[in-house]
Amino acid sequence: MLKRRVVAIFLLIQKRTAIRIMTGIIFVLILLVGIITFTRPPSQPVQNLVSAQEDTSSDDTSSEEEKYIKWIDFNVPYGALKKAMDLDIKSHQENAEEPYDWIKILAYLASKYGNKFSLYKGKDIDALIGRLDAGESMEQITEKMQYYGHYVECYTAILGGFLGEYSVQVPDGEDRLKWEEKYGLRVFSPLAKNYSFSHFDDFGNGRSYGYKRKHLGHDLMASVGVPIIAVETGIIEEMGWNQYGGWRVGIRSLDGRRYYYYAHMRQKHPYHLERKVGDQVMAGDVIGYLGRTGYSTKEGANNVTQYHLHLGLEIIFHPSQKDGYNQIWVDLYAITKLLQENRSQTLKDEETKDYNRVYSFRIEDQPTWTLPSAISKIE
Repeated sequence: MLKRRVVAIFLLIQKRTAIRIMTGIIFVLILLVGIITFTRPPSQPVQNLVSAQEDTSSDDTSSEEEKYIKWIDFNVPYGALKKAMDLDIKSHQENAEEPYDWIKILAYLASKYGNKFSLYKGKDIDALIGRLDAGESMEQITEKMQYYGHYVECYTAILGGFLGEYSVQVPDGEDRLKWEEKYGLRVFSPLAKNYSFSHFDDFGNGRSYGYKRKHLGHDLMASVGVPIIAVETGIIEEMGWNQYGGWRVGIRSLDGRRYYYYAHMRQKHPYHLERKVGDQVMAGDVIGYLGRTGYSTKEGANNVTQYHLHLGLEIIFHPSQKDGYNQIWVDLYAITKLLQENRSQTLKDEETKDYNRVYSFRIEDQPTWTLPSAISKIE
C-alpha cells in the first residue's frame, strides 16, 4: 500500500514538472514571435495594401467610385410629398423672404424617423414650419441630425428637377394663347390628360421572364394607344427593342441624375415619329404609345399579358451606375400620384396619326447634360 502511494506521488510530481516545462517553452516561443514581428520588415500582404492605397490616392476615378451613393430606400409617402410640395410652391408664389424647400423638409422627416416613414404625421411638418417661422434656420434645426445631409443629397437626386420656374402657354380667353410664367410642378404625369389608368404599389414584386428578378419600376394599366408623356425635360438616350421591355425609350434628365425608362410600347407605331436618339424632349411632350410588347427576342412580339406602361426611374450618382452593379431604381407609386396634378393635354394629327401636346412649355434655368458620343443610333 505504501509503495503504491509513493509511486502515485512520484508520478504527480513528474506531471506537474512537465506542465511547468511546457508552459515555459510556450512563453519563450510567444516572446520570440513578438520580437521577430516588431523587428522584421512588413510582410508582403501589408506591402500590397500600402501599394494599393498609394495607387488609389493617385487615381481620381477610383477615389470617386468609392464615395458615390450606391443605394437609396425611397419610401416617402404621397401625403408627405404633397404637403411639402404645396408649402414650397405657396411660399415661392407669395415671394416669401425665406421660401420653404420641400426637399429639405422631406430630408428632415427622414432624419427624424430614421427613414421609417410609417411614423409620418402631418403635424411633424407643421411643427417644423412653426420653428422656421419663429426664426430658426434649417441648419440650426438639423445640426445634430447625423444623416440629414445624406437625405438632402438623395432627395435632390430624385426630386431636384420637379419644382421651379417655367413658362407655359395658356388660353387668353379670346381663342388665342399667351405665355405665362409660373413657379410650381414642372414635371408631368406619364400618361396624357383625359385618359384613365389604374395602378398600385408593385415595386419589388417578382418577375420570372428570362430569370427570377424584382420589378424595379411602376406599372400603369391603360388602353392600347394611350399617348405616353415625357415626365421631365431631357435627352433621349435609348430607343428601340429590348427583349424585356419591348419597344422602349430611355430619357436622361438635363442634370444627368435621373434616367426615365418607358417600356412595353405599342406593337405598331410605338413612337412619336419625330423622336430619335439624341433629341431633347420637353416635359409634357408625347414620346410614344402604350402597348404590351416585350418578353421576347423577336422584335415586335406582344408577349406581355396586359396593356400597360412600365415606368422606371434610375438615379445615377456615378457613370458606372447606369448599367453597372450599383443601379438605383426608386419606387414611383407616390410620385406617380403626385404627378396627376400636371397632365399634358394632347391632340391627334390626322395626317401623321401622331398625338401632340396642345400647350407649349419651356424652362430657362435647367443645365444641359451632354449625350455621350457613343450613343448615336437606335439600338
